[in-house]
Amino acid sequence: MPPKQPQKSKAQKALAAASSSRSKGKKKWSKGKVREKKNYAVVLSPELYKKLFAGVPKMKMITVYTMVEAYKINASVARRCIKDLASKGKIKCISNHSRMPIYTKA
Repeated sequence: MPPKQPQKSKAQKALAAASSSRSKGKKKWSKGKVREKKNYAVVLSPELYKKLFAGVPKMKMITVYTMVEAYKINASVARRCIKDLASKGKIKCISNHSRMPIYTKA
């Protein structure tokens, strides 16, 4: 039988664990991806209003996102424009899901 190794005390075990974790260093958190804030129009100017009401009914698929990207307007403004165009009969609803309604030209 091999000779017994002396047992380490709790203090020695804690000291050994602390010293081994220090050598690795602290975990460094990543900064993550930072996106630019988009400065889109919150109020429609008269020329943007005319351009929007002329161009949107010609689009094949109309969603809030497509209008935001095409005309650089806020999503809430795009939603109101879509409702206005639908009430005037310029566009018609294909899918009326609460999250993402989809429209097309009438």
